[in-house]
Amino acid sequence: MPRTAARGGPQTRARISDVATQLFLERGFDAVTVAEVAREAGVSSVTVFKHFPRKEDLLLDRADDAIDLLRTAVRSGAADVLTSLREAVLGLADDRHALSGLKDGSIPFFVTVAASPALIARAREIADEIQQTLVEELAAADAFDGDAALLAAFLISGYTAVLTGTARRLMAGETPDEVAEDQRARVDHLFDKLRNGFAG
Repeated sequence: MPRTAARGGPQTRARISDVATQLFLERGFDAVTVAEVAREAGVSSVTVFKHFPRKEDLLLDRADDAIDLLRTAVRSGAADVLTSLREAVLGLADDRHALSGLKDGSIPFFVTVAASPALIARAREIADEIQQTLVEELAAADAFDGDAALLAAFLISGYTAVLTGTARRLMAGETPDEVAEDQRARVDHLFDKLRNGFAG
């Protein structure tokens, strides 16, 4: 029988997320209910929804990490915001962070998301939310005087394309080291184009 977890706090949130992820990867997102997640995590459904307002967010729970990464990069890029963003994004691949798609266990995650229209739709919504946050941060940055909405749109869409390529290559059987090298090159190319334009 699952142990009863505390009702609040980051430990409870992490336990709920871990339990939900395991169930989703084993059985598929649509086959698992929030009530089952709550029961296995030793909490109530109310507690699950307190930490994760939407079922999809039980699996897609890295939005805050992405926002924090971008916010920190923009605010610390006093001399050159674009360089700061580039270093932050490249660091994800170097660290095999979950946001790079290169973390161990990413393939079952990609398969689960690809099989669920609800997760795909929520992932797009999250990307839009992250993009809007980036627009606001860029607009407020003294070191950036360009078109915040345009840069944010290109960056988020470009990185989404990179991640999609990473997922496809990993699911096709390429090694993480091979894919990481390619991802780094594509991110470099993306930022080169963001700085110098797409002509040529």
